[in-house]
Amino acid sequence: MTSEKPASDRLAALVAERGPTCLGFDPRLDWSPAEFRPRGPDAESAALAITGFFDAVLDAAGPNAAAVKLQAAFFERWLAPGFAAFVACCRAAKARGLFVLADVKRGDIGTTSEAYADAYLGPVGAEPPVADAVTISPYLGTDGLKPFFQTAEKNRGLTFTLVKTSNPSSKELQDLVVDGRSIAERVAAIVEAEASRTAASCGYGAAGAVVGATHPAELGKFRRAMPHAWLLLPGYGAQGAGAADVVDAFDDRGLGALVAASRSLNYPWGSSAAPTDWRRRIADAAKSMREELATAQRKRAT
Repeated sequence: MTSEKPASDRLAALVAERGPTCLGFDPRLDWSPAEFRPRGPDAESAALAITGFFDAVLDAAGPNAAAVKLQAAFFERWLAPGFAAFVACCRAAKARGLFVLADVKRGDIGTTSEAYADAYLGPVGAEPPVADAVTISPYLGTDGLKPFFQTAEKNRGLTFTLVKTSNPSSKELQDLVVDGRSIAERVAAIVEAEASRTAASCGYGAAGAVVGATHPAELGKFRRAMPHAWLLLPGYGAQGAGAADVVDAFDDRGLGALVAASRSLNYPWGSSAAPTDWRRRIADAAKSMREELATAQRKRAT
């Protein structure tokens, strides 16, 4: 069973209601509060600690977020129990009405891509899809992207293709110019074609793009290049980007982008021991991020 509304329209409604914060979740067990440390060295203990902390983070930060982004690597680290925890966390976030993004960065071809896409965006028996959206890699070309695009459209989901990522070395490949256009610009054109073709009533389609908030000078360019694509903006907070850096990624309605932050929301105390008021610290960090983004957008409008 899938949603009756396209993912883009569902996401637009949530961003309009709660703001564009995307609550990343990258569980670092050694940074977690003492009550959410594993009780043993086994994977089952780690999985229980992760799901318990995620539920607490949702309680604290969820009211000020439109979406959650779960980084699969931090779950897969714990093998089968970890992946079961990943699925449980996705379903818990969905149950609270949040838009769920599986940050898996998959990229392959043919039936392998179809299987990856079905795993996250397709129903499993009577169960609805685990996630509303996935991140995907374009390195294998359109052969690797089309199965995800097709599955997303069929199940009213959304894809986020890596276009211009937040890491410093992204320029080594993504900025290479071929026949007058960078690799990133060429990938953006592929994304926009699919987004335009599948545009929902909100104006955005079933294909989105990952564009790092750490590249503020380029956000406006990619917003114009992909007017029908949602932009996922990692790099806010711990990686150095701020609210003023991301304003050009939004349209005049304040839609079109999700701003992702993980460490600064999960662990606002950093790698030191969690304070006794850690729940309030997480809630305050999420509220502050939402207010900072809203203020920056108001200043831009004037």
